[in-house]
Amino acid sequence: NLNTHNISETQDRSSKTMKPSQALSLLALLMILLSSSASVLQDTCRRFGGPDTYDICIEFFKANKDSATADKHGLAIIATGIASATAVDTRKRIATLKAAEKDQMIQQVIAYCDNMYSRAVGLFDKAAKGISSGKLGDAVTSLNSALDIPQYCDDEFLKAGVKSPFDAENFKFGVQCAITLDVTKLLTM
Repeated sequence: NLNTHNISETQDRSSKTMKPSQALSLLALLMILLSSSASVLQDTCRRFGGPDTYDICIEFFKANKDSATADKHGLAIIATGIASATAVDTRKRIATLKAAEKDQMIQQVIAYCDNMYSRAVGLFDKAAKGISSGKLGDAVTSLNSALDIPQYCDDEFLKAGVKSPFDAENFKFGVQCAITLDVTKLLTM
């Protein structure tokens, strides 16, 4: 009887602490919180225009699972990290091509692109610090500079009279820079 009494007493206490209606309210609140944080990402990506742009934005942020629950500042910082990682990956590809290239002039162009992408990593670090500290103007300035890097790299290959071997990387990086810049600019509005 003592065990039955204790179980019954425990059930009485637990039913006093949370009724089914309270559990449903808590579940509803949790669902609202989850959907509202997911909607920050969706709302942010919707601001960029048509469905293609929205899809590109969502796909970009899939690279970091924290994007789904981040606020706007968090998204801007996450974006700088994603684009910075792309710059690092591009530098690895650049190093591979530079090692294989025999033409001295093309090696110089590749080295120039390496310098530019190295600079990009620093610009993204500076932008992330600016976003974190509320110096959004500094962040936007850094991101504007990073946005030009793919074009600078392509231009050097054009001057050398050859097609850039980094077209795909430059395009991807350019899109990522644009998204990062746009997300950061939304913080200034």
